[in-house]
Amino acid sequence: MPKLVRLYIRHTLIGFAIAAAFVAALLAFDIANLWHLVTHSDVGVMAVALLVIFNGIVFSGVQFGIAIMRMGASEEPPRFGGSAPEFATVPVRHDER
Repeated sequence: MPKLVRLYIRHTLIGFAIAAAFVAALLAFDIANLWHLVTHSDVGVMAVALLVIFNGIVFSGVQFGIAIMRMGASEEPPRFGGSAPEFATVPVRHDER
């Protein structure tokens, strides 16, 4: 299997694990009375499953995006300074009318 596909699968699974932990925290802290809504409804299991799936899609996309963006970053500082150039401040003439 190509390295990029393994990278994608690994970070997608990490994203879904984070989403499951996030939904568990939502239920544990009873945000917006969510625990009561889920346990006292006949479609509560489906609601939790949809929360995990949709948050998993978002979190895995973010996780993979971060992984891809970090691939191009080098650990060594730039060779040619790296700080923004300093500009001299020049007073601006203001005409009051």
